[in-house]
Amino acid sequence: MRSSAKNLPFYKRFAYILFIITALITLCYLGQGILSPLLLALLFAIMMRPVAAFLQKRLKMPNLAASLIAVLLFVIFFAILFTFITYQIAGMAEDWDKIQTNLLSHWHSFQGYVQDTFQLSKREQEQMVSKATSGSADTGKSIMGSTLLSLTDSLMNLVLIPIYMFLILLYRTHFLKFLCRLFAVHHHPKLEDILKTIKTSVQSYILGLLFEFIIVSLLTTFGLMLIGVKYAVLLGVITGLLNLIPYIGILIAGVLTIIASLSGTSDLTVILGILVVNIVVQFIDNNILVPIVVSSKVEINSIASIAGIIICGAIAGISGMFLAIPVMAILKVIFDRVQSLEPWGYLLGDDIPKAFDWKHLDSSKEKNDTDEY
Repeated sequence: MRSSAKNLPFYKRFAYILFIITALITLCYLGQGILSPLLLALLFAIMMRPVAAFLQKRLKMPNLAASLIAVLLFVIFFAILFTFITYQIAGMAEDWDKIQTNLLSHWHSFQGYVQDTFQLSKREQEQMVSKATSGSADTGKSIMGSTLLSLTDSLMNLVLIPIYMFLILLYRTHFLKFLCRLFAVHHHPKLEDILKTIKTSVQSYILGLLFEFIIVSLLTTFGLMLIGVKYAVLLGVITGLLNLIPYIGILIAGVLTIIASLSGTSDLTVILGILVVNIVVQFIDNNILVPIVVSSKVEINSIASIAGIIICGAIAGISGMFLAIPVMAILKVIFDRVQSLEPWGYLLGDDIPKAFDWKHLDSSKEKNDTDEY
């Protein structure tokens, strides 16, 4: 069967690959409501597995109690974080009138600048804005409807993820036996290697993200305090959380910080200070934290990361963007250890050869040379 598949013409094999990829993406899109919380629960369960193992082995707790306590610790941590953010946002809501006043002040200043520079009166500017947003009523209704659906799904996931986590931790041995029954005995050493590597990679990656969240939150909070921004701690924590969403999270955090800063002052220098703080923190994050703490754990190249984040974001939204890199890391572990899929694992990897020479190309491993291709 393998030999007959290899003997197929290239265009047929390529068509099969495209069909399989398309089918998998379609299934992920149609089943995102089920797959997203299940995959998130799997990642968090892998992260909390050492806690459950410690409770079970060292404190001699039964598997049921150890799994339950591990999940409860996870829920308590995020409940404390959510309570802190909610309490701070409630205090910020009291300054909403002042934020609106400062926003209007900046808007009038911007209109004056446009009027002086482009010779457009404020009335003409308002007419242009009104014309540009004339269809926003229907759009607003659709956005409101989708937002309500998204909020409902998020609340449902908040309930499902801890339940899934508990069940995965409770039945982890059962699932391992199921995987062993799927493959012949002589494949079990490779299966064990794949599962151990996946566990190590996922745990290291999530712990790296947690460390990155703490450092980015502390740096942003310290920077905002230096320039006198109100609610600096809250905005620092929100920036750290949104920074976990690659590429677009920090942009959203910057906009929220600028708007929130208007609760204390309307001075433009504060806004410039916020931009400087975000740029400095991002420079430290991208050049120090991400390469050392995050990227070194998954070994996924930048092109694959960006493409995966965009595709997973289109399929499952924010949760898909968060899941993109760990899912690709899991796939790379599998691809690297299955001979027929090894080229795909190499494609996802971050190996940058210094040179390439067709004459000295080895079929199993590419040799580095000094001549550039």
